[in-house]
Amino acid sequence: MSASEPNRQNETHSGLAIPDLSGAVPTSAEARTKRRIAALEDELQMVKQERGTKQRKTNYYVAQGRAIRCMVVLYTSLEDLIAENNHRYEEGSEDATAEQEHLQRGYIALVQVLPWLHDRFAELDIDDCEEMLKKLKRGADAGRGDDTSTLKDLIAAWVNQDFHLSYILKSDDKQSCGFVHNVCGKLLCPAEWDWGNDRVKAGICERTMDYIVSKNSWPLFVYENYSVSSNDLEQGLFKSKILVQAFKATFTSPSSAREADGDGNGADILENNRHAQRALNQVKVHFALSSVSSWHTVDGDFNYEAFWNNIVDFFEDVPGPVTQRRVNKLLEWWTRKIFGRNHCEDLTAEVVSHMSVTTLAEQRRMLEDAAFDSD
Repeated sequence: MSASEPNRQNETHSGLAIPDLSGAVPTSAEARTKRRIAALEDELQMVKQERGTKQRKTNYYVAQGRAIRCMVVLYTSLEDLIAENNHRYEEGSEDATAEQEHLQRGYIALVQVLPWLHDRFAELDIDDCEEMLKKLKRGADAGRGDDTSTLKDLIAAWVNQDFHLSYILKSDDKQSCGFVHNVCGKLLCPAEWDWGNDRVKAGICERTMDYIVSKNSWPLFVYENYSVSSNDLEQGLFKSKILVQAFKATFTSPSSAREADGDGNGADILENNRHAQRALNQVKVHFALSSVSSWHTVDGDFNYEAFWNNIVDFFEDVPGPVTQRRVNKLLEWWTRKIFGRNHCEDLTAEVVSHMSVTTLAEQRRMLEDAAFDSD
């Protein structure tokens, strides 16, 4: 038998040609195709999983970002807040300007609203951090747009209802709002002027030098019953019905805004007073009452961002403990108006011991003891 005969017998016996060590083992086309399909299916599944994970992250960041424009900053970019905090950490806060103080307070509010943010910055690389911030900003701007659109319609309805207007205020006709509308003009009028004075009204409408409406004045709509005491400008400030309605419509539900006169019926959240002070919707109410058709930082002489900062300063930049107590009292008022009273802390151990849950537990224990003694 020649040397080639055993090889031919092996080929015949196995049905597979055995190549030399440098060659490839031949396989059927069908088998190779099946393996390619399986590999492609695995790859497709991995792509779907990665896409799903990425989409979930996007949805999460966008959803989390919706609260930023209500509870952190109205306009300022997140990058500016982060940059100011980094600057303070590295170089200190001596000789900080008012603008820098606003930025730092905004950053503190940001990490309170999004407590996981620091950990994300530590975990992610630069590109992923930038992508996360883009998604947060997308959610923030979308949330502000939705809130503004909702309040524009609701405030028109509230004004029509509360002031019994013969000429109905229409939310889609912004040219008929603002100072050209008598009721809107009254609500927007600075507290130091009397809208009922024809000279004042004409000066505001014609934008004369003596009657410039700017961020330096509190508009009448922020005051309780839409009236102000010139001798005590803090009396009734931030207690108006329309502000309570705007808060409820934004943070609880539009239907809850129908009940704004009494106390709320939810849980006490005094620990979240910072949220209450951040989310007083004066800026959005001002926009809804105005004749501006689209959202801008400045409306004529009125700067919305500066107005927002004035509101924040009222609550956070207090001259001393006496003023702080008045601020705390105002925040407690807001807690009651929005979330109701909570008397659980008034329940002493003595009172609880006579209530039905405790009494039943004691009766069951006594019955169990009696049964044990009888045995």
